[in-house]
This record gives sequence, C-alpha cells and structure tokens, in this order.
Amino acid sequence: MKKHDRRFPFVQTHNSLTEVLTDHKLASLGDAFVNLVYSLALSNRKNKPFGGKVKGGLLAEGLRRAGLRPYVPSSVSSHTLADAAEALIVYAWLHSSITLEESVGLLEKSDDLADGLGDLLRKIVNRVKLS
Repeated sequence: MKKHDRRFPFVQTHNSLTEVLTDHKLASLGDAFVNLVYSLALSNRKNKPFGGKVKGGLLAEGLRRAGLRPYVPSSVSSHTLADAAEALIVYAWLHSSITLEESVGLLEKSDDLADGLGDLLRKIVNRVKLS
C-alpha cells in the first residue's frame, strides 16, 4: 500500500479488491459515509432532512448482488460482508472514483435499497483500478 492524496493524508492505495474489502479501518469510516449517503438519499426522497442507518444485512445483500462475494473470505459473517461493502464504498470516494452526489443519486432512484447498493458497488468496481 502507498499513500495517495494530500486532501486525506491517511488514505492509502491498495493493491487488490480483496485488500480493500478486508480493510477494517476503511470499514469503520465507510459505516459513517454510507449512512450519510443513505440519509441524503432519504432526505431527497422525502423532501426534508432525514437521518437513516443502513442495516448490515442490506449491505451484505448489496455486496452479493454486485457479484463481489468471491472476493471476501468464504467463512465470514453477514456483518463482515457489510463491512466489506462499506470499505469499498468509502475507498472509492476517497480515491475520487465516485462522487457523493452520484452515490446519493443511485440510492435515491432505487426502490430496493439492496439493489441500489448493488448498483453502487458495481459502478465502483468498474471505476476503481484494482486487481
């Protein structure tokens, strides 16, 4: 891993998708970021400020729907899959592979949150340069 960006000096560039998906520190930051994205999407849909929290099961399902399950060790919990999704989403934002606005838009337009998360994760995988 190497340092990436002066805006966020703590950011490191990973060498593989699995490395990102299993980064627990990224998952911690990703939890807050994903909840912000979701809260903004809900606020836009309701046309008023609204705070929300994405349940881990929905994040895990979004990861599965995006076809990313094979990149996470086989015997992990749903909680670990949710962490993996959060890590990848915030990694992509930190590396300017997706914007906050794009992320909000994808969740906002989806009637099924797991589908919206799957769409977001698929878009990210297509943009992030990892093996």
